[in-house]
Amino acid sequence: MASKEKQISYTTANTYSTMNTLNEKTRNVWVVFHGIGFLSRYFIKYFNELPKEENYIIAPQAPSKYYLNKDFKYVGASWLTKENTVLETTNVLNYMDNLFASENIPAHCQLIVLGFSQGVSIATRWAAKSKINLDQLILYAGGIPEELTPDDFKFLLAGNAKIKMVLGNKDEFITEARLIKETKKMDSLFSGKAELIKFDGGHEIRKDILISLME
Repeated sequence: MASKEKQISYTTANTYSTMNTLNEKTRNVWVVFHGIGFLSRYFIKYFNELPKEENYIIAPQAPSKYYLNKDFKYVGASWLTKENTVLETTNVLNYMDNLFASENIPAHCQLIVLGFSQGVSIATRWAAKSKINLDQLILYAGGIPEELTPDDFKFLLAGNAKIKMVLGNKDEFITEARLIKETKKMDSLFSGKAELIKFDGGHEIRKDILISLME
């Protein structure tokens, strides 16, 4: 007899990390999506050199955790895989909507959404679905999902949000062919209004680059 795959819904919980204090002095709120293999509590440390009184950092946690090597000592996480991608994307975006609502961001704050590596796929999908009023969307060393269309981001361009794609010139995952493909995709999605920023380095998140993105 052939097996059959079924589906159920249930309530679950997940963590996330924050840094600094959200108050009347806060100017920028960052929502930062880590890459594959990270945990949010470690990824958030890359943002510790931003001015503390002005910047509040929120680092969501990818739900799928695994051991990084055969020593079974260090744990990392992944946002999505090719398995049940549509369903898992829905779960992640529901998590993000609840996370964002719970933080109750004040209206006077600028909202910066950043995705690093695999986190770019979540940052762009979440922005497209939620239509949140953000000021900057930063796509750092990652690819934009194929299913997204220019219509998904018309709200960003209407609100004069800044879109930036950040890439290291020695990034081993960004071949010349992929760079051309991602640049064309970026120009199509954001009507040529996105800025491409290159730095001298590889597939890495750099504190000096993060600081420069506020300028």
